[in-house]
Amino acid sequence: MQSLVAAVLGHPAAAVLADVVVRVLRITVFLSLGVFLAELAVAFGLVEKIAVVSRTLTAPANLPDEVGTAILTTTASTTAGYGMLADFRESGVLSDRATLVAVTINTFFGFAQHIVTFYAPVLIPILGLRVGVLYVATRGLVALAITLTGIAAGALLLDASNVGRASADASPDGGTAEPSATAGETDPADVLDDPPESRRAAVRTALAETGEKVRDILPRLAVIYAVVSLLVAYGDELLALAGRDAAGVTAAADGFAGLLGLPGAAIPVIAAYALDTTSGATVIAPLIRNGTFTARTAVATMLVGGIISFAVSTFKRSIPFQFGIWGREFGAKVVAVNTALKIVWIAAALVVLL
Repeated sequence: MQSLVAAVLGHPAAAVLADVVVRVLRITVFLSLGVFLAELAVAFGLVEKIAVVSRTLTAPANLPDEVGTAILTTTASTTAGYGMLADFRESGVLSDRATLVAVTINTFFGFAQHIVTFYAPVLIPILGLRVGVLYVATRGLVALAITLTGIAAGALLLDASNVGRASADASPDGGTAEPSATAGETDPADVLDDPPESRRAAVRTALAETGEKVRDILPRLAVIYAVVSLLVAYGDELLALAGRDAAGVTAAADGFAGLLGLPGAAIPVIAAYALDTTSGATVIAPLIRNGTFTARTAVATMLVGGIISFAVSTFKRSIPFQFGIWGREFGAKVVAVNTALKIVWIAAALVVLL
């Protein structure tokens, strides 16, 4: 029995599944935080306070004020922000179409988080100030363009039928009607002024709602992550069975580089960047210093690597995460919209650079 346990624990798949457990637990923590904050924001009337800042984004897109809390939360934690949007969709505040618009608007704020956690402390020092800032600024403009696309889509495609609770408060002239007081109803904003018992009850209710929603999402999230991680870990073996090899990534990069007229040295950079951003930056850094790449061609090369990497990152991270949160059908729509907009706007940036 002990030998069987040792054999199972020593199998490479065990290490993959252990990594899945850690990743799913981490996502679950932030997802729970996001749903819990969403419930609290509604219960304590915090939506109205946050809306003062976020309404410049939500109002033009015809989104309810609740979405502003999710958008601003994304700056601190993308997972928490998505958790809040999932909660709003499940509770009927957002239709599927409105949720897609909100997810699109979220893009720039998710990027802003990475400036502090990755781009500034890691990537810019590797690439150098000039190239690093140009690359980060370009990616930032791409993210901003996607967010503005979301706002424009909301303005054109959304109306009161696409939102729930918030739309009921809209007055005929487009403003916000004064809420009417009826027997037995309490304005959520008044909870903050209620006795401690009422506030504790609101927190308990938010915790209960959070637990229920996370229990619905967690099994789906764990299964999808496990399947995808095992497919990625044993990808070479599967390619071999199919009569192919990993050279396909390099071949794709070669085609992109030739089409765009980039230096021949771009091929290994694109291949490395497509698999890992830091590795790609490390490969191209000395080639920038010796003059093989100008600042513009270096940034263009990394953007091409980014386009190719979508195939890897979408399968490895986006699909498990989005399918886990939204379910297969709506998750596929989120992945499709995110990927399409990124490719379109990165391609536009390449046109400007080259």
